[in-house]
Amino acid sequence: MSATLVKSPSPALPADPPLRIVPARRVGQGTAAALVLVLLGLGLVSVVRNKAFQWDVVAEYFTSASVLRGLGLTLWLTALVMALGFVLGILLAVFRLSANPVLRAVSWGYVWFFRSTPILVQLLFWFNIGALYPQILGVNTVNLLGPVSVAVIGLTLHEAAYAAEVVRGGILSVDRGQIEAAESLGLGRWRRLSRIVLPQAMRAIVPPAGNMLIGTLKGTSIVSVIAVQDLLYSTQLVYHRTYEIIPLLLVATLWYVAVTSVLGVGQYYVERHYARGTAGAR
Repeated sequence: MSATLVKSPSPALPADPPLRIVPARRVGQGTAAALVLVLLGLGLVSVVRNKAFQWDVVAEYFTSASVLRGLGLTLWLTALVMALGFVLGILLAVFRLSANPVLRAVSWGYVWFFRSTPILVQLLFWFNIGALYPQILGVNTVNLLGPVSVAVIGLTLHEAAYAAEVVRGGILSVDRGQIEAAESLGLGRWRRLSRIVLPQAMRAIVPPAGNMLIGTLKGTSIVSVIAVQDLLYSTQLVYHRTYEIIPLLLVATLWYVAVTSVLGVGQYYVERHYARGTAGAR
């Protein structure tokens, strides 16, 4: 008679405790951050407590009538120059992408010339256009252009060269299949550009265009050399009379910082709008 061996169950082993993840200690980063905060705090206290900055004078002139008029002209000039510059820039970008070699050459030459010459030289050239061409088509040009007109013309022609490259880069970022699909539907060139290409190109156009807008806002300060009463020139008129140079320059600086900060926030939301449905949307 055979015996059946029954194997007794082995005792259950105790479960291993879960592993505890301990983040790596970054003592160096914490120390560096604390040091930076201390230095920033010391710098801020130094600026606030330094009587040479004359913060009472800054507060007095920050919302003065002359400064606000200069700020208004600066904002108006920036908006007009950007609008006209991008209209001309779109036209130049279309010429650059055209199959016509003459249009491509003209667009390339325009961009090359206006990007190669300083904006100050361009403004002075237009300001003295009457000395070079006293008459154009029978029109006396000596007193034809005032300082504001010169500023609009000079800045627009300058910004158009950069806008053309921004728009061209945006158009080239659109997939070629989109354009071919629009052509297969029988859409004309202008409708393809306005309805298909540009809306998709805006995702690539908006970031550099936003930088151009902020750069143009600050760049308008150069028109003070031709006596356009923008924000900077308005503060200069005050400190030429009161000799309070530092506080008046701080007034202009704070206004530029405030406006560029608002524009930066607007750029963020415009970028997010055109980035919908992409991995870069936030």
